[in-house]
Amino acid sequence: MAQNFKSVLAINFFTGSTSELLKLCAEGKFIVAPAAPALAALPTDSVYRQSVEKSDFAVTDSSFMVILWKVFTGENLPRISGPRLLRLLLASDQLRTTGSSVWIMPSKEETEINRAWLNRNGIPVTAQECYVAPHYPKGKEVCDLELLTWVEAHKPRYVIINIGGGIQEPLGLYLKENLSYFPSIICVGSAIAFFSGIQASVPPWADKFMLGWLCRCLDAPGKFVPRYWGALRLLPIIAKYRRRSVVA
Repeated sequence: MAQNFKSVLAINFFTGSTSELLKLCAEGKFIVAPAAPALAALPTDSVYRQSVEKSDFAVTDSSFMVILWKVFTGENLPRISGPRLLRLLLASDQLRTTGSSVWIMPSKEETEINRAWLNRNGIPVTAQECYVAPHYPKGKEVCDLELLTWVEAHKPRYVIINIGGGIQEPLGLYLKENLSYFPSIICVGSAIAFFSGIQASVPPWADKFMLGWLCRCLDAPGKFVPRYWGALRLLPIIAKYRRRSVVA
């Protein structure tokens, strides 16, 4: 399976088929989907950098990274976004067994909306299988004993983390390093919110043509235009570091 991965900025990115991806998702892996704004913070946020470098692998969520990689190396990176990863999981049988998953959500309101959408679409998730994350300070190591105890009590096969990029990855690493067993810990950020209607709809065709960022900017320009403008910092990072860590 080694040929199905490529190191970009010392992060192990998956480049294989979707069937291979789904198989790996069932094997107790810590999986991340770093977006361009988060990747642009690699030089300044050591906690985030260590968490993505220590993940089992990442999917190529960032279309900007994929384009830059092609420009600077001539190599193609097959793109699998966070929403596509979640869509694949939801369409499979992996999350359709009662008690197979727990969901870490950003707020009580979003929990109710997202859980209702999941249940309508054949994913049985009870209120007791959703954890509303507290505010984790960005750039600092995560420690959440309440969450750790909660996951241990449920012992699901899948822990789906649905909070912001740059924060969910250190949380995922914390769980990986402190749980007594090895569930699949999958960081998909706001992907579920695209489906449930909380955030801008990103239809599959827009995701395929790498236009998710545009959908979000058109829906909430005040929030997302500055965020994606800041992602331009990724250009010199890719140009300088290529495959190695930004601290190498």
